[in-house]
Amino acid sequence: MDSVARHIEKYIFKLLEFFPVVGILGARQVGKTTLVKIIAEKINRKVIYIDLESNADRKKLEDAELYLESQQDKCIIIDEIQRNKELFPLLRSLVDKHKVAGRFIILGSASPEIIRDSSESLAGRIAYTELQAFNIYELGFKNINGHWLKGGFPLSYLSNDIFYSSEWRENFIRTYIERDIPLLGLDIKKVDFRKFLNLLAHINAQSLNYSNLSKSMELTVPTINKYIDFLEKAFLLKKIQAYTLNIKKRLVKAPKLYFTDTGILHQLLSINNFEDLQANIYQGASWETYVIIQISSILKKEYNLYYYRTHNGAEIDLIIEQSNIIYMAIEIKYTNAPKLSKGNIIAFADLKAKENFIITPSSDNYPIKNNIEIISIKDFIIKLIEMKFTVIDYK
Repeated sequence: MDSVARHIEKYIFKLLEFFPVVGILGARQVGKTTLVKIIAEKINRKVIYIDLESNADRKKLEDAELYLESQQDKCIIIDEIQRNKELFPLLRSLVDKHKVAGRFIILGSASPEIIRDSSESLAGRIAYTELQAFNIYELGFKNINGHWLKGGFPLSYLSNDIFYSSEWRENFIRTYIERDIPLLGLDIKKVDFRKFLNLLAHINAQSLNYSNLSKSMELTVPTINKYIDFLEKAFLLKKIQAYTLNIKKRLVKAPKLYFTDTGILHQLLSINNFEDLQANIYQGASWETYVIIQISSILKKEYNLYYYRTHNGAEIDLIIEQSNIIYMAIEIKYTNAPKLSKGNIIAFADLKAKENFIITPSSDNYPIKNNIEIISIKDFIIKLIEMKFTVIDYK
């Protein structure tokens, strides 16, 4: 489908050296099948690929125990595992009988919490990793504007015609609503859920107000919370929590909400080309989303992301933290000549991060104040990699 090398490939091979089962999870159409077929060609033993969306492959598993036991010397890949959740207890039994590293690779379009009982059934036997859409590092820092506009889903990004990219994204949203949501167990009317996604697109990069969403949708706050939690576990949304300091009760504690793919966000906002994006009132929120998702997609799991905002106006878009140490405080601006607001200056002073940055699209890198540096998104990503904050090595 594509020739873009995925940075997570080496990490998956490392997991296969130790864990009997490796789970590769991610949104539908994000490239899981393509990646695992590339991995299969490099594994030093025979591989069997089973697609649970294929009638022929499902027939092979009518007596799943007999079939899988007969293939115990091979690496077995099971795609769309959420279509047969009953396999998880069987996989546990088979692993316990013949425990070798890299025996099974399972692919799924939902988190372990949605794929019922998977974590419990395979506890201690499985390692999960998430495959996200193409990130800007994988694309060689080329065509940032196109990547921002179309997003990182392979079929959307790799389309040379924006018309086909937009059509693919619209069909992805429609298919997700009509097929995937019911399959994953969420009961909601199709028309209502499209309205809900559109509402979320208009509050993207803002603090979540569950009460306002509840009134707009005429649903209870617990139901709204359930839907958002579901979309987060289905890899379409990401919540960034507020960073709390001992500043009494000044902090705003509602999380901020981000779509994990700006192409899907733009489709919901009816942004059809780069000129529309440049003129759109959501341009700044979209750019903030793009930068945060690029950082999140390569950051090691031990680093936490937060935002910071207080009632006195102090605010910073992003904090990178680990073990109560703030390594970086980051403001994101869609301009190559950014200026600090009073709230930014207060926030940088409050947080006392080891390093402070203002991330821009393509500016030169230079200090704007003591310990505050203006930096382009490309150079910031490279800096993260060189500092070993990420799951990839920069070469």
